[in-house]
Amino acid sequence: MTTPSSDASLDRDLGQIERANATGRVPAVFIHGLWLLPTSWDRWAAVFEQAGFAPVTPGWPDDPGTVAEANAHPEVFAGKSVGQVADHFCDLIGKLDREPVVIGHSFGGLITQISAGRGLSRASVAIDPAPFRGVLPLPLSSLRAASAVLGNPANYHRAVPLTYEQFRYAFANAVGEDEARELYKTFAVPASGEPLFQAAAANINPWTEVKVDTLSADRGPLLIISGEHDRTVPWAIANASYKKQVRNAHAVTEITEIPGRGHALTIDHGWREVADTALAFVRRFVDPGARP
Repeated sequence: MTTPSSDASLDRDLGQIERANATGRVPAVFIHGLWLLPTSWDRWAAVFEQAGFAPVTPGWPDDPGTVAEANAHPEVFAGKSVGQVADHFCDLIGKLDREPVVIGHSFGGLITQISAGRGLSRASVAIDPAPFRGVLPLPLSSLRAASAVLGNPANYHRAVPLTYEQFRYAFANAVGEDEARELYKTFAVPASGEPLFQAAAANINPWTEVKVDTLSADRGPLLIISGEHDRTVPWAIANASYKKQVRNAHAVTEITEIPGRGHALTIDHGWREVADTALAFVRRFVDPGARP
């Protein structure tokens, strides 16, 4: 069953894909994670467009268009599983005329790696990516960051907002108080609880949706970016993901750490450093204006 919100979300995404196809350029697809919206990528999209790419910032299924709308109707986020969201993005990517580069943050970084494993991207950047099956470290800071959801089993089927204090700990620990409050006001929205429960159980559930084909012969180059002070996805998790991916003899796999940054590194005052790092990696392998 569709709703006006889901129809509007899909129409927005399909419109971006149509515009990207019309440019003839290589698309750059940006995938956000939990507690954010596609608009969190707006500045990144402008940078990549200036660099010659055709940016596409699709949402998760039913994503509202604005933070105000999202906070007014949190129920639209509930019940979104990793498998559903991954299939949604892979279906959208399949509608592009040219194979894109894909860049994702947090659970968007996980989905970026899923799409790469399916051979759908010519280069990928996963920023502080959520863990997948086989990634074993579970730092205490990650458990505390996820406790807003995992602390209540009923949250599996709910949309869960973060309080400012929870956002400050999990996202905005590496910025000042004034900036943290501004980031919370500008970007924070509720999120589906289901993906966090799925990720927490991935290593004990043989049928989990939270899995990546790390040995795919069709995967393009992959960069994993980690924020030095990230509490939600600390270096231990990012590096364990890298170690699983680097076994792939078919593709370049790299990892880098951005000093002094937390989980909000894609949206805070230092976002441009992270965007430039991602863009420099992508440009090594992809000419955005080259003919197909």
